Amino acid sequence: MFQKPIPQRPLPFLLTLLTLCSCVRFHPQPIDPALNVAQFENRSLENPELKKFLEENLNQEISSWPLESWDFPHLVLAAFYFHPDLDVARAKWAVAKAGKITAGERPNPTVGFSPAYNTSVPPPWILGFNFDIPLETAGKRGYRIAQAKNLSQAAQWNIATAAWNIRSRLRKNLLALSAATERQALLKIQETIQTNNVRLLEEQQKAGAISQFVLTQSRLAMNTARLALRDVETQLALAKVDVASAIGLPLSALNNVKLSLEGITFLPAEISYDEIRRKALLNRADILSALAEYAALESSLRLEIAKQYPDIHLSPNYQLDQTDNKWGLGISATLPVFNHNRGAIAEAAARRQEAAARFNALQAAVIGGIDRAFAGYQSIREKNSTADLLWQNQSKLANSSKAMLEAGEISKQENALAELELNTAKLNRLAAAIEARDALGALEDAVQRPINSTGE
Repeated sequence: MFQKPIPQRPLPFLLTLLTLCSCVRFHPQPIDPALNVAQFENRSLENPELKKFLEENLNQEISSWPLESWDFPHLVLAAFYFHPDLDVARAKWAVAKAGKITAGERPNPTVGFSPAYNTSVPPPWILGFNFDIPLETAGKRGYRIAQAKNLSQAAQWNIATAAWNIRSRLRKNLLALSAATERQALLKIQETIQTNNVRLLEEQQKAGAISQFVLTQSRLAMNTARLALRDVETQLALAKVDVASAIGLPLSALNNVKLSLEGITFLPAEISYDEIRRKALLNRADILSALAEYAALESSLRLEIAKQYPDIHLSPNYQLDQTDNKWGLGISATLPVFNHNRGAIAEAAARRQEAAARFNALQAAVIGGIDRAFAGYQSIREKNSTADLLWQNQSKLANSSKAMLEAGEISKQENALAELELNTAKLNRLAAAIEARDALGALEDAVQRPINSTGE
């Protein structure tokens, strides 16, 4: 039985078809600003996915959700979950990881089709196919992979740096919120004392016991206390906004949320300077990232040196020359006649030298920052101790004044002045404590790790 012959598909056509079938397709992902705003406004500390994130990172089950009170460790994890800076750092790491795929790819072969037409002898067509198969030499692919791997590691360390910066901003803003809350409470007491004092003086002024000037001075002090109270109320409102922003939440997400601020006010009495300095110089994320970048530049220099040695190109070819099958094999390589890649090698070596200089400068800056922050904290701790001592002495005087008032030995006005002095001592003590907390935060930023009483 006669069968229709099956046409022979050219090899290039099959290769092209296979290549097209394996291609990655584009999937559009447009950004909708309005949708992004809506999603941001809907963020909440009651998010069940946040609960899972906390459980995974705390390695414990949370029985009651949402939490009744949010302390600093839980808020830090919430910031890690919500804050966009970590998303940016992770995205950069994803780009660096994709670079490892690019570095590991081998160069594709090429195929060419060169038909010819000869009218002298039938059939007139001469069909020619030629291929080019590149072969990399001198370990170039391995150096590219090593470079991409180190760049990926550097980007991964940058995620840790971004996480620390998020923690640092959150701590700073929570401290500002705590300070404003404490100052508000003390200023309310001061305003009450000043108001009561003005009432006493008004009675004395009506009785002719004091002059109008004395009463006016007292009223000015009362208004000054009220103005300070209004100012701290503004600071309190702004601090709450900053806390929400540091977490990556809208301000409304903190409504009806109880924040526990006790843990971040802890001040360690003694810190092991040598220990925190050693750990910072070895383990800071930016230092480790700089080391990875330096290693990547070393691989880049190795790659440029390897490029002195030309790659080899195998060139098999086939030709159907008017019913005659002709095969051939060629081999080619770039001749390093006019240059030996010296320019690229010099640039890569200079970049490596620049990276080494940057690393040395970074280490020096870290050492200087640690020394400065440690000296500042130690000095402010002494100032804080002095403020504590003054507050204790003033407290004793206030207690004595109260006892003397009950015994009828001093007037209410004199007792009010003693209370004002005590409250002023409390405000000074709080100011010193706030300064010490900020100094501890600066020291933690210098070493990029939390510090407890042992400096660990």
